[in-house]
Amino acid sequence: MNDPTSPLLVLLFIAGGIIGGIVTFLYYHFSLGGVKHLRSTLLNQAEFEAEELKKKGELLIKQKQLGQQKDFDQLWQQERKKLQREEERIKLREDKLEGRMNLVEKKLSDIEKREAILIARKAQLDEDKKKSAEEHQRLLSELEKLAGLSATEAKDALMEQLINEAKKEAAFLSRRIKKEAEEEAERQARSILATAINRLAVACTSETTVCTVAIPNDEMKGRIIGREGRNIRSLEKATGINFVIDDTPGAVVLSGFDPIRKQIAKTALCELVQDGRIHPTRIEEAVQKATLNIQKQIKQLGEDAALRAGAMNLHPELILLLGKLKFRYSYGQNILDHSLEVSYLMGLMAAEIGLDVRLAKRIGLLHDVGKAVSHEIEGSHAIIGHDLALKFGESKEVANGIGCHHHEIPPMTIEGDLCSAADSISASRDGARIEAIEEYIKRLKKLEDMALEFKGIEKAYAMQAGREIRIIVLPDEVDDAGVAIIAKDLTKKIEEELNYPGKIKVTVIREKRIVEYAV
Repeated sequence: MNDPTSPLLVLLFIAGGIIGGIVTFLYYHFSLGGVKHLRSTLLNQAEFEAEELKKKGELLIKQKQLGQQKDFDQLWQQERKKLQREEERIKLREDKLEGRMNLVEKKLSDIEKREAILIARKAQLDEDKKKSAEEHQRLLSELEKLAGLSATEAKDALMEQLINEAKKEAAFLSRRIKKEAEEEAERQARSILATAINRLAVACTSETTVCTVAIPNDEMKGRIIGREGRNIRSLEKATGINFVIDDTPGAVVLSGFDPIRKQIAKTALCELVQDGRIHPTRIEEAVQKATLNIQKQIKQLGEDAALRAGAMNLHPELILLLGKLKFRYSYGQNILDHSLEVSYLMGLMAAEIGLDVRLAKRIGLLHDVGKAVSHEIEGSHAIIGHDLALKFGESKEVANGIGCHHHEIPPMTIEGDLCSAADSISASRDGARIEAIEEYIKRLKKLEDMALEFKGIEKAYAMQAGREIRIIVLPDEVDDAGVAIIAKDLTKKIEEELNYPGKIKVTVIREKRIVEYAV
């Protein structure tokens, strides 16, 4: 049986299929268009991002290239500076080498000139010698004619005269030796008595002109003497002090009238003995070092004395002169200790009578400062001290107090007048002084000055209490014949101008030393 709804359902089914197909078509149509649009959009974005990445990559590459270029430029500048410094160093070395070459050329030129001068002088000397020989022969012939004697007869006559003079001189020398032996015996007797008396003196009696240095053994004595006596000669030459090495065990005696020289010699010898190396070069070094140390010690002693006396703001030269007083003695009394004692006495007396204590102590400290140079300057030590005080900025009152303490000028102040009283108190104490040596030192200084008056003398030392004068001449100015002439002339001058007991030995030394350094 046919259902009337079946065609309608078929139609509805067909319409639904058509509508579904249309809807499906439309869906796929629109979906496919969106995908294409999306794909186009993505492609465009990718292309844009790729372009951006490309630009960034190119920028990074450029920045890296710029950084590398900058590093390269810095490295190049550094290398360039190194090259410039190297060029400057090479240029400086070239300049030095050129300067040395110029100096060498100049020295070679000077040597050639000197060689030419020496050759000319040698030729001139040879010619002069030849002329001198001819002149000598001519004069000898004339002398023989005038004297009526031959050369042989003249020699015989001269020999006879010399023999007679030698006999007279031998007789005179014999009497002289006998007299010296008597004087030496008397001098030794006095020395024994003086030694006995000095054993009873109080502590303020002080050193004489002789001191002793202890040495460990006799082998050290041999080192001090040196081969053929060269070390001891170097010591005496460098210090001006006489070194006495005898059979006394463990001791070397130093003898000299200048206390500062003696102290330098003692310090240098102690250092050499302690070191053990003793030769002329080491001796010179030790003496130089000892001289510097003694100079420092002199300054320290002067400063200490000024501080102890309360004398502030002293001139440095006055401080040095005070320090030198520690090595000088008046009648055996140490002058620096004596000056400090006078300063204390004047301070006490000034305080008792209400005067200026500082002024009084300053005058007392400086009152004998002239004795530090009294052997170098003629005149009274009080007047010399007065002049030195004014020269180095002291007041007129202080200078007057120094100058009037031996009543040579009138005092300006009561403090100055106290100085002579304090000086007398200090000097007159029991055991304060033993014997006069001022004139003795002046005589030895005069002996040295007399030797230095001769031309070509480098140094002169009075030794062994003035019984010997040792002279060192300049070898370039005095030849071997000149040494004998100087010794003879100085001997005559000493005999004519000096008054002295016994005899004085004159020793003239000529030594030439050349030092070169291999570098």
